[in-house]
Parts: sequence; structure tokens; C-alpha cells
Amino acid sequence: MSLDKILAISGKPGLYEIVTQTRTGAVVQSLIDKKRITVGAHSNISILSEIAIYTLTEEVPLRDVLKKVMDKENGQQTSISHKDGKDALEEYFFDVLPDYDEDRVYPSDIKKVIQWYNLLQKNDLLGALETEEETSTSSVTTEEEE
Repeated sequence: MSLDKILAISGKPGLYEIVTQTRTGAVVQSLIDKKRITVGAHSNISILSEIAIYTLTEEVPLRDVLKKVMDKENGQQTSISHKDGKDALEEYFFDVLPDYDEDRVYPSDIKKVIQWYNLLQKNDLLGALETEEETSTSSVTTEEEE
């Protein structure tokens, strides 16, 4: 499963997987408790594959950040919790993405990234990062050549 099918819904905890699309929105399933809900087109929905993290030089796709966390943790749950203090979260994130923009990436954003990584890991969805990276690497090469 790719990150194109995983959503974050504003006002709702955790991540959701698209089950099916409807005329007025979509039916999604929570990765936390597997409950299904219907979300309308008016809901504030973010697709994980479209999220990026600010660095001092560019915006890094969330997929790449999650891959760096996965490499740091050897595919296991993170060594810190998303509930840890601001300083611990920032120190951890600095290890993962040393040049992240501290003015535009808030501790709440770091909490989300860590929580999302742990949810994806728990649901065996980190394999999607490997296959998507291979696909995106070839398209990045093409863009640089142009």
C-alpha cells in the first residue's frame, strides 16, 4: 500500500486508510482501532504522500523523512514517544533531519511525524516507503536532467 491511500483528517486522531470513494467523499478505516467512518469532501484531509517538511534549503517529502526514521530505528518503533517533551522531540528530529527549519517545523509537527511513523510501523505499512522511494528516485532524476 502506498502513502497515496493513507490520510490524516483534521480534528481526528491518528491515520486513516481509504477503503472506497463515494460520490460525496470517502469511506476510511482508522489505523488505530480499525473503525470505519465516512468523511465528506468538506473535511480537511491531508494525503501523506503530499505532505513535506521544511528544511533550510528545500521541502523534504514526508516519505523521505519517514524513511530516515525507519533507517535510524531499523524498522522498529521509535525510541521516543510522541508524548515526550519538546526538547527530546526536537533533539530526536535533529538526528533524523539535521537541517530542518526550526522556525517553521513546530514540536506539534514533530509529534505527528513520530506518531504517524509508529502507526505505519505497527500496521506493517512501512514497506510502502521502500517501493515508493524507488519510483520517486527515477522521476527526480528525470526532473534534474531537464
